[in-house]
Amino acid sequence: MSQMVGLSVTRPRLALSMGDPSGIGPELAVKLLADAANLARADVYVLASEAEIKAAADEAGVSVPIAAVPSAEAVTAVGSRFADVDFVRGQVSREAGARVMADLLDALAMFDRGDVDGIMFTPLNKSALHLAGMHEEDELRWFAKELGFEGTTSELNFVPGLTTSRVTSHVSVKDVAGLINARAVAESIRLLNRVVQGAGVPNPRLAVCALNPHAGENGQFGREEIDHILPGIALTRSEGIDATGPYPCDTVFIRARDGEFDGVVTMYHDQGQIAMKLMGFDQGVTVQGGLPVPIATPAHGTAYEIVGRGIAKTGPSQRAFEIAVDLAVQNMQSGTH
Repeated sequence: MSQMVGLSVTRPRLALSMGDPSGIGPELAVKLLADAANLARADVYVLASEAEIKAAADEAGVSVPIAAVPSAEAVTAVGSRFADVDFVRGQVSREAGARVMADLLDALAMFDRGDVDGIMFTPLNKSALHLAGMHEEDELRWFAKELGFEGTTSELNFVPGLTTSRVTSHVSVKDVAGLINARAVAESIRLLNRVVQGAGVPNPRLAVCALNPHAGENGQFGREEIDHILPGIALTRSEGIDATGPYPCDTVFIRARDGEFDGVVTMYHDQGQIAMKLMGFDQGVTVQGGLPVPIATPAHGTAYEIVGRGIAKTGPSQRAFEIAVDLAVQNMQSGTH
């Protein structure tokens, strides 16, 4: 069954997946749970068996207080289902991907039943998920499918003081231009505006990236800015959103770093990710934006090369935990769940 740390009727409740069992996720999870300050902020349902948690804690050199949740209130026993599986540490595997998917399905079920207010997961590996049968390009689309959600979604990335959204995400670079249109640009702006407002900025200043070098140079290097990005910006400005651009992506993040913008809409994955990770890799967080379920995760991978060494840094996971708690509180206060 799932294991729980702390019990409260007032604090937010999080479902926590320890991520890919072959990676550093279990180490990061137990290090978070060993911090009393974290346990004072939320009740955490860990989607693992007591033996799994204790093994990870022993290896990481920490102690985690565990209270078993009665089976009538718990999700399906993920840990028990996988008790006989030998996860090969430090390697991509179908078995590890299957475990992550089982965890996350149970977390969604908990949210649907009203048992938790939000979800956090430590790093997973997309190749392992695809080996295990996930056909979507990423976990965001998989979450949307499992939830039957057809609204606008975008992975949102956070570093202190700045949030980004993406018009396209986990697709081939050669397909990006064909996926950019005014509607998609406008939806990404609107979603980012709502999220930044929810984080306490009443009137967010949003920058929108260009796709082409030099913002297209008035059509010399491509017409996406003229035909699609500018019309998308105009749509949202007519709604009162303070969105400007398109700006060349090689300079806009300098302006954002210096405080000119509260958020940046990017056109494709690496356009924003490279800049964000340079600005704050040790605090980067990804939120599955637009979904009816608050879900956060650290914005880095499984780091197979350091598994078992006890040196995984918790900075991004700590920040993801804090954001997941904040989103869960917003969910509770909104009365939508």
